[in-house]
Amino acid sequence: MKLGIHRIPARWRTILYWFLAFEFFVGFLTKFWPGETFFGPAYAEKFADWGFDPNMRYVVGAIELVCAILLVIPRRQTRFLGAAALVLLLTGAVTTHVIDDAPVYEEVSAPLHLVIMLCVAVANWPTDVRQLLRWGPGERRTA
Repeated sequence: MKLGIHRIPARWRTILYWFLAFEFFVGFLTKFWPGETFFGPAYAEKFADWGFDPNMRYVVGAIELVCAILLVIPRRQTRFLGAAALVLLLTGAVTTHVIDDAPVYEEVSAPLHLVIMLCVAVANWPTDVRQLLRWGPGERRTA
């Protein structure tokens, strides 16, 4: 008997992955946007206020873009890698927002997305780490 996310119909899982990818794509856009965003001041100012180099926003935005793309590729390996990378990125975001005493929406958003990405990573967890290295057209089953 399958448990967890695999009990959700494939169509709804696909919609969920696309929605999550869209959210991180918006994150990518706002990091690269030169001025104020609908989330407040420019990310160059935010990163400087947090004590980071303002150009780090490009690195964070690029990671968000790559991970968003990985989430929508219909392979467990890519979804796992995208979610795992986002777990690392969001751990830093949660830490930054907690230390900075950020507004409530930032203090709720980052931990919520961290929990969601942990769930996505666990749902796509490979049964064998060697599966992450298999990129052939079909997945081999082992006894």
